[in-house]
Amino acid sequence: MSALPPGFISTRDVLDERLSGADVRRLELKYGNEELLYGLDVLGLAGPFSRVTPWELEDERGVRRINASGYAATPFGEMPPAITEFMHEFLRKNRAMGLPQQSTGPWRAALQANLVGLLARELPSHADSQVFFCSSGTEAIEGALKFAKAWRPKAKYQISFASGYHGKTLGSLSLTPNPEYQDIFRPLVPGALTSPYGDLDALTRLIRRVGADNVTCVVVEPIQGEGGVNIPPAGFLRGVGELCRRHGIPVIADEIQTGLGRTGHWFESAAQGLDADIVTLAKPLGGGMTAVGATIVRAPIYKKMLGGLSSKRHSNTFGGGALAMAVGLRSLEYLIENDLPARSAALGAEGLARLQAVQKRFPNLLEAVRGQGMLFALQFRPMVGVPLPGALKELVFEATAILALRELHQGGVMANLSLSSKRTVRLTPALDMPQDVFTTMFDRVEAFAQTHPSARHLLTSTPPQVTARLAAFAASKPKKRTPSDG
Repeated sequence: MSALPPGFISTRDVLDERLSGADVRRLELKYGNEELLYGLDVLGLAGPFSRVTPWELEDERGVRRINASGYAATPFGEMPPAITEFMHEFLRKNRAMGLPQQSTGPWRAALQANLVGLLARELPSHADSQVFFCSSGTEAIEGALKFAKAWRPKAKYQISFASGYHGKTLGSLSLTPNPEYQDIFRPLVPGALTSPYGDLDALTRLIRRVGADNVTCVVVEPIQGEGGVNIPPAGFLRGVGELCRRHGIPVIADEIQTGLGRTGHWFESAAQGLDADIVTLAKPLGGGMTAVGATIVRAPIYKKMLGGLSSKRHSNTFGGGALAMAVGLRSLEYLIENDLPARSAALGAEGLARLQAVQKRFPNLLEAVRGQGMLFALQFRPMVGVPLPGALKELVFEATAILALRELHQGGVMANLSLSSKRTVRLTPALDMPQDVFTTMFDRVEAFAQTHPSARHLLTSTPPQVTARLAAFAASKPKKRTPSDG
């Protein structure tokens, strides 16, 4: 066996933890997304972090924190035993083909059947729906857009909603109305239109203006995640479905963040009365261990794009691979066995009540809090309390959330930013987080608020050298900022 070339890093080096934290950061900064990692490093958020339990991580100094980050993609925490133990068993026993692209496969067959069965329990009209697998949420959306276009080939407009987020590949990005992420890539996919979220009358007027026959689809998040956990008014999603059904317009429910239990329901769109024609899933389906995306489509729409000799019109090299399907199957099973949607609803109500109490006590820190199930948002007051012009105001909004993220991290809670709601930090804890860890997490959030009773404390408590480095970094990397939440 040949030796590795000089300078190569072996699997054993990584597995035996021979790379120090400094080594990891140096290599990442040199060969990876340097700008992102530099910013995280300035804030003290870059890690690397190690798993202590599925719900707690520690840094190289041994400081433990409760992990409520992961953008809803770690439904059972880091390396959950229920999934990792199954993966070991799968690797020992599985004899099925690893990438059955041109053949049937037992793992794919089982997961397809279970997903359709699960959706049909909530929405019986989907009893004969079909599934297309991929490797990510944005790919699931891309597939959904192609299914809708094949169904209405002469239509030229796709409608999504302000503050929405559907991904960053070209089609999904076109329906993510955020100039900060869109502008450099223009021209995007033509025909993307935006309607105010939660305003059914505005959507009705838009469809009337462009003509219903010219609308390919309407794409909607049941709750906007990156928008800052925006929950639509009662009846909105039901109304979207009824409006589109009258005109024969397919509705795509983007359940990538909300689906499979996070909000306290199996499918948040169904819980709000929407019987969507296409449902996209991803994040929790991989159990935090592998990449799985799924597009569930009504049978006539599915066959219109992938019927007969056109069945290879859309494909995905790794979608449907045996390991990903097996993990997806076990993740779904674990969600059902532990009734995690119901647990999310119960813990979510408890967590939201605690956040509301904190916001009431510290209104100069928190302008608003929102939550549904195990999806929480903390919207901060701007840390500079005087009116500022557009670009500077948006920079202050973003800096407010970034410093809040840092201070929460210092206080023992790892959280998420929100790409389309600059002042909002989200908590997306594991759905099976133990009660004592969950309680401690909110104790720490409350302690953070007590030591930062107003938003200006986010700035004054940040070491001057950190503030200076962040300011220099922001000034050297100008970007178009998107008007956000007030």
